[in-house]
Amino acid sequence: MSLPLDGPVSLNGPVLVAGAGKMGGALLEGLISRGLPAAQIIVQDPAPPADVSEFLVRHGIRVEREVTALVAAPSILLVAVKPQLMDAVFPRLAKFAGPETVVVSIAAGRTLASFERSLGAGIAVIRAMPNTPAQVGRGVTACVANHATTEVQRALASDLMAAVGEVVWLDREDDMDAVTAVSGSGPAYVFLVAECLAEAGRAAGLSADLAAQLARATVAGAGELLHCSPLDAATLRQNVTSPGGTTAAALAVLMAEPGMQDLFSQAVAAAVRRSRELSK
Repeated sequence: MSLPLDGPVSLNGPVLVAGAGKMGGALLEGLISRGLPAAQIIVQDPAPPADVSEFLVRHGIRVEREVTALVAAPSILLVAVKPQLMDAVFPRLAKFAGPETVVVSIAAGRTLASFERSLGAGIAVIRAMPNTPAQVGRGVTACVANHATTEVQRALASDLMAAVGEVVWLDREDDMDAVTAVSGSGPAYVFLVAECLAEAGRAAGLSADLAAQLARATVAGAGELLHCSPLDAATLRQNVTSPGGTTAAALAVLMAEPGMQDLFSQAVAAAVRRSRELSK
């Protein structure tokens, strides 16, 4: 049957999801909301979080502590377990992969080669890096595929990950470390900006609650404006900066050298180094 998402792709077997935590649960909600029949989904997770468990029960999705048999090889094997559990979980899942299965992993730091070692020759593997805004359908996922992956399987993976936001494709797996540092870890940087802005408001005399409310709404609203506007971030910044005004005075501090750009460059470089260490 066809996967009723965006592309004319074929779904000849079930979607097997290993791991129904926050990200796995978000993907499941996205797939169901976009029309994938619950009967096509099988979840392996010994103890899903309470909210995800309620969702699974409500939609009648099959859940097992450990899948031991399938009637047909899965069209998609989505691996959403924690990286530290991968060695214990994936080798047993690998036996279900058939010639037309595409393995999609969202486990940080796990390379394509690490999955290929447990699979038969010629099995498609795609490494995907979503970020936490996927929980509200506003994530961005970077994907990279091994040489066995067909264009149809790439389309299938794109439709899968598009259930929680935008999808971009990488030509080189080596770029995944930088992607992890920018978009994978990036939401934490934005949340820190909100924290810092709230604390600065408190230091300027606002109550802690009001400063937090203003900072939260400002960061969220600016993000939505950036999302909706065709203008780039630099132009939007310039549009709100009157010469000699309050914004210009603040930006003179933030954009001084060394300033915010230097800190972000150092932060991303540190995250890239750590990502490379974890993938060894």
